[in-house]
Amino acid sequence: MQRHEGPPRGKFIACLATAALIGTAVAWYGIARYDGRPPWATDIAYEGGYVLAARIRGYDVTGERTRSLLTGECAEMQRLGMGGDRAAHDPAAWVAGCLDGAAGRPSRNQGTVR
Repeated sequence: MQRHEGPPRGKFIACLATAALIGTAVAWYGIARYDGRPPWATDIAYEGGYVLAARIRGYDVTGERTRSLLTGECAEMQRLGMGGDRAAHDPAAWVAGCLDGAAGRPSRNQGTVR
């Protein structure tokens, strides 16, 4: 058997440098295009509000907290910053998700394959 030595060192380094350059260019384009905001940020914000309200609704034995969510507490929570980073992406979508979750409606993204 003969030992395979692989590509010459010069070609290997050139290919590695090219791959690094392409990767850097793609990352730079992504950062410049979206400025730190993911392209699916609206979906993230909606689901964040939906999940929070659905959890509150699930643990609300008396129904009082669910009623307060539906009468304006979702918007108040968003104003107070209780939605976190997800609400910062798209505050209106976060509140819409919160209201849907509190009302018991299915998520608007349920079953969506992208």
